[in-house]
Amino acid sequence: MDAYSYIANAHGDYIDQLYQSYKNDPESVDFGWRKFFEGFDFSQQYADGVPQTTGEGVLASTASTNDAGQVRAVDTVSADKETQVRNLIHAYRSRGHLRANTNPVRARKDRKARLDLADFGLGEADLDTVFKNGEVIGLGPDAKLRDIVSALDKVYTRTIGFEYMYIRDPQILDWFRGKVEKDSLSFNPSIEYKKRILSKLNEAVVFENFLHTKFLGQKRFSLEGGETTIPALDAIIQRGAELGVEEVVIGMAHRGRLNVLANIMGKTYEQIFSEFEGTAVPDLTMGDGDVKYHMGYSSQVDAAGRTINLKLAPNPSHLEAVNPVVEGFVRAKLDHGYANDYDKMLPILIHGDAALAGQGIGFEVTQMSQLQGYKTGGTIHFVINNQVGFTTDFEDARSSIYSTDLAKIIDAPVIHVNGDDPEAVVFAVRLATEYRQEFHADIFIDMVCYRRHGHNESDEPKFTQPTLYNIISKHQNPREVYNTTLVERGDVDAELAAQMDKEFRETLQARLDLVKQKPLPYNYQALENEWRSLRRSKPEDFEQSPQTGVSEEVVAKVGKALTTLPEGFRPLKQIEKLIEERRKMFFETRVLNWAAGELLAYGSLLTEKHIVRVSGQDVQRGTFSHRHAVLHDAETSAPYSSLDHIEEGQEKLNIYNSLLSEYGVLGFEFGYAMANPTALVVWEAQFGDFANGAQTMIDQFVVSSESKWQRMNGVVMLLPHGYEGQGPEHSNARPERFLQLAAENNIVVANMTTPANFFHALRRQLTWEFRKPLVVMSPKSMLRHPLCVSPVEEFTSGSFREVLGDTFAEAKKVKRVLLCSGKVYFDLLEEQHASGRTDVAIVRLEQLHPFPKKQLDVELAKYPKAKVYWVQEEPENMGYWNFMLRFMRRELEDVIARKASASPATGYNKVHVKEQKELVARAFDKPREAVADTIIKETAATAQRAD
Repeated sequence: MDAYSYIANAHGDYIDQLYQSYKNDPESVDFGWRKFFEGFDFSQQYADGVPQTTGEGVLASTASTNDAGQVRAVDTVSADKETQVRNLIHAYRSRGHLRANTNPVRARKDRKARLDLADFGLGEADLDTVFKNGEVIGLGPDAKLRDIVSALDKVYTRTIGFEYMYIRDPQILDWFRGKVEKDSLSFNPSIEYKKRILSKLNEAVVFENFLHTKFLGQKRFSLEGGETTIPALDAIIQRGAELGVEEVVIGMAHRGRLNVLANIMGKTYEQIFSEFEGTAVPDLTMGDGDVKYHMGYSSQVDAAGRTINLKLAPNPSHLEAVNPVVEGFVRAKLDHGYANDYDKMLPILIHGDAALAGQGIGFEVTQMSQLQGYKTGGTIHFVINNQVGFTTDFEDARSSIYSTDLAKIIDAPVIHVNGDDPEAVVFAVRLATEYRQEFHADIFIDMVCYRRHGHNESDEPKFTQPTLYNIISKHQNPREVYNTTLVERGDVDAELAAQMDKEFRETLQARLDLVKQKPLPYNYQALENEWRSLRRSKPEDFEQSPQTGVSEEVVAKVGKALTTLPEGFRPLKQIEKLIEERRKMFFETRVLNWAAGELLAYGSLLTEKHIVRVSGQDVQRGTFSHRHAVLHDAETSAPYSSLDHIEEGQEKLNIYNSLLSEYGVLGFEFGYAMANPTALVVWEAQFGDFANGAQTMIDQFVVSSESKWQRMNGVVMLLPHGYEGQGPEHSNARPERFLQLAAENNIVVANMTTPANFFHALRRQLTWEFRKPLVVMSPKSMLRHPLCVSPVEEFTSGSFREVLGDTFAEAKKVKRVLLCSGKVYFDLLEEQHASGRTDVAIVRLEQLHPFPKKQLDVELAKYPKAKVYWVQEEPENMGYWNFMLRFMRRELEDVIARKASASPATGYNKVHVKEQKELVARAFDKPREAVADTIIKETAATAQRAD
């Protein structure tokens, strides 16, 4: 509802009565009317003919009066009309964008803007009436209604539409409104800047035309129709440089990417053309590569007298998936290289309209934008609005009016702009850059344009949009439109654009004829040099892990930090008990459980000046209340992070409870790890199968980045996994999916059974001379299992152990080896000891991939006459069995597992217990009849009780 509809609907006599009551006693009318009348007095009262204001464009009070302190008489009609004009102004500010001329190729749909004079009780007869409310939009107190409407139309309904009146921060609202109502009217680039705009447009248009002519039929996902993107990005970089930006990171999909690479990033035409010609020799030393419009690029450009670092992130075809990766990358650079100075780094996300509206990751990233753990100082979102997604018209692509409507959830302003008006687009992006730098918040530019061809250059768009594409086929490109405008205005010589076109085509032809183009210079930054100091992994790197133990002194320091509370801190009773348990572990029994081993790993890395970043749902305490990395005062809720207080000069622990997101948060952490190779970056799922929601990120980035884009990454994924009768949703982290994706030593997949091994695995991430993603099937019940502990000696020496052998069986007697991984080991161990089965050995595979064949062979060689069985809790069609067959089909006798199933686990605890008993009994080759008879009896008893 219009914020002032209560005024428009009120009768003039009633308003006058309220006003008289207000003058007699302001407290006699309600707050809303009181504030309105204060604003009305603002427009009515003057001292010496000069308005006394406390702010522009805002209802404000004033203490000024006329000569004798008398208030001017107000007639009823004048007050009523002034109110109607005020409503008209507010309506233009709120809904003018619905009528703005932002579509270059078709008439806008009627969105019921209701901006006609009749909608406010005004008419033609009022056009030459003077209204004091002209002051509200800067026209002075004696403006005619005709001039007020003309000014409003000029600001709000030309080729830019502004959406901002939902902003709830008064300071931001006033700032933005001032920019809209003042700067947009006075914006008039110099002749030189207009030539720059035309030049960038020329480059964009001719580049696309040249590729279309020379490489007919090849996919390039052209920018044709949206070429104004190039002067827009150029303007953001230039204005950003003027405002202190030193680095710009861009994330975008494939549409227009080659044009951005050539005309913004400075990738040489020779490189691009050789890729099209197929003469480029790909570097496949780190993998199989990817198509030309997915690759990333880095360069440096001069802008506003400064050197600006530019980065275009690599991306897959999964639209919008790159967004959180860019944000994480920027956050890592801010944390490490720019001392969290948001002014220095600027993320730009380029969206398609259909993708922004349709992909849920856009909402997730928008919600992350102001959160403490994920804030990057605001992002400029630039929407190349083609009005069609693949073949789908916008009316079938979203329910919202605009694809940018998600901006409203964070009060981010949106500027809708006609892509055929480059000067308007440049104004919009400059304003967006200023806004971002001023408030460190997100802002959206919706550049409405069109797509000249189909989804790709060989696609026929008229199959689904014949009418639209009949118009587009006859429509001039943005360069021609702008050139015509400039010539008509007399800003440039009519022959300038033609001359620029000729020269640029000659340059392109020369480049195609292999005349060398000088690449832009690029100086590596500190973190990039850290990456360059690393090397690619070799197969032999995985035959033995490096030493990762820490000194007794470090253990003592971390233990002290974990068991010391600040003076005056009042913990919960459960936390007091936890602290005492920690103290005993570190300083008496010297045997650490899982949480202590994990925190010791983090603490030791912090003392080595490494950034440790952990995020996920409830990670500060841990889903299973085991970690308690951050404690809270029982009375004030004040947080206390124990690992921040190990020693002077250490790094602080960055551990953040995330929003309820998997896709977006994992992407963010991947991006963070992609930027900083010296940081341990951990994402923990609340339950392992929640990684389902991040499967796109896993497939497209985590497991394939090194192969596709030659980018190593050391992100760690902790996925709680294990069968404890919690049902199908909370048992299985789907290890088979990760193992299916495991090849070429691309990722490490592990399911560990000792705290010490987990400790070493985490430290190994930063000890290796290369980086690999680590996927851990992390424990649940094992977090408190009395046997899942490790002595301190295993932390102060040694390394990660890929295979753990049996310490109970007698090697000469062993006829059966149970090979397993993870929590099922403890179920097997219990049976082994309870039944005294020294003829059955249990061997643990702590790391599945890279597969530790040599280490395993050494262990199995102890039992030359034994049959080897693979044992897993998961159904036979899930878990590790199919993966094990890739490496040990000859050695393995069979698998012992749950029956093949469409669901990961039963939802009934008693059924789970029976299944687990049967599985363990089969592993030890107990008579099947006895096992079956027991289960039948228990099942019958359960059924009888249910009846």
